[in-house]
Amino acid sequence: MSPHRTRRRIPDATVARLPIYLQLLTEQLEREVANISSDELASLAAVNAAKVRKDLSYMGSYGTRGVGYDVEYLVYQIRRELGLDHEWSIVILGAGHLGQALTGYGGFSERGYSIEGIFDIDDQKVDVTVGGVRVRHLDELPQIVAQRSVSIGVIATPADSAQDAADRLVKSGVTSILNFAPVVVNVPLGISVRRVDLSVELQILSYHEQRRLTAAAQLRAVTGDSLGNATA
Repeated sequence: MSPHRTRRRIPDATVARLPIYLQLLTEQLEREVANISSDELASLAAVNAAKVRKDLSYMGSYGTRGVGYDVEYLVYQIRRELGLDHEWSIVILGAGHLGQALTGYGGFSERGYSIEGIFDIDDQKVDVTVGGVRVRHLDELPQIVAQRSVSIGVIATPADSAQDAADRLVKSGVTSILNFAPVVVNVPLGISVRRVDLSVELQILSYHEQRRLTAAAQLRAVTGDSLGNATA
């Protein structure tokens, strides 16, 4: 597809699945798998094949009947769509346990994200080196964002500091925010925010566990009734 042609906007739900496909396809590529069918990818991603085909069609990939999709080209397409064909500079606000863990996480650099700074207001944390990155005072944020063309900021502060962190990021010129604080932050129109709340993820898992317990209890009740009727 020519880069000058207008492309369809990809739905958010599809965008959320693309990193999953990319991880799975990269694993297949490392195993020297040349082609993969929509059924195979759907099975790996735990979605239905029709959804996989629809998702990939947004990038102009339709596969070949009887052959499937070229894995290497699909990896290239998804990486390009996700903006992973070049490096992104990011900053982290909050040098507590979470901020330090994120700074030391090697997966960011492996995927093309360069941590250009970690910031805090605690003087005892400033100038400490974390994961090879020096902790700077929050007042230095605008300068680093401008100098290093930072567009993505990560909030790893306590909940009561998250809104101030978001305000500072936006004021400094950051246009995308990943928020780990367990609160919703308000940002101007045009700023992208993704929230990662671990307690919400745990609640979703507990929902699935509760469903399993309920299903098991119902099965025991039905089985018990059947046995009771058989011996009556």
